[in-house]
Amino acid sequence: MDKIPLETSGDEAAIRFRDCFSVRYIQSAAVLCRLGYGIEKACAVSATPSQEMLLQHEAFILNSVLSTVSFLESAVNELYADAADDAYFFADQENEALLRKIGERWHNEKNFDRAPLIGKYQNILSIAEKPPFEEGDQAYANVRTLIEIRNHLMHYKREWVVIRERGDPGEGEETRAEKFEKIVRKKFAVNPLAPKNLPFFPDKCLGHGCAEWAIVNSIIFTDEFFRRLGLAVPYDGIRNELATR
Repeated sequence: MDKIPLETSGDEAAIRFRDCFSVRYIQSAAVLCRLGYGIEKACAVSATPSQEMLLQHEAFILNSVLSTVSFLESAVNELYADAADDAYFFADQENEALLRKIGERWHNEKNFDRAPLIGKYQNILSIAEKPPFEEGDQAYANVRTLIEIRNHLMHYKREWVVIRERGDPGEGEETRAEKFEKIVRKKFAVNPLAPKNLPFFPDKCLGHGCAEWAIVNSIIFTDEFFRRLGLAVPYDGIRNELATR
């Protein structure tokens, strides 16, 4: 948490705070991911897991994934807020000039808030005259997929789901669930606790493999983003707390 001393009068003093919620989110995501992993490991050597264990596992994994995307949102929002508020915590004059440039070039807060998440990162790189992520960049592609998972969770629409035999092309138009499965199925290991006769989403999707993949790839992406800007990452001091198992 950043603290800036205010002017004082008499014996009284006040302190201003600028919190760093991106760090809280990625810490939370990692803790929840480890808890989910612990349940999967315990179930691998024990009898059938209880309903309570399955519920806890789903809660840990689901909220780990959501916290990871919240980390991505907060990281870029905090950078923009520092630039827009002239809140520069860098001794390096070059870094201060960069933040000032971002604040001046993207001074319309409403336009910033309305921009897509991945677009915020790309636009800031463009303003800083740094190379944006290319469509074929693996880090960029994985974060886009992660955002699709978050959107599928947050904007879920009920629909009929057909469980087909492997190799069965089926009939009619693909469901949203089938399209979603094609995008993410090979990205990570499926949930080992999900019965085979259940659909991919949410049961087979929401396992430790998904949560770990989300955390690892979000950090790869933000590491590269801040590296291109020449700025320190806000979570550098707590990297040792971000283990996923």
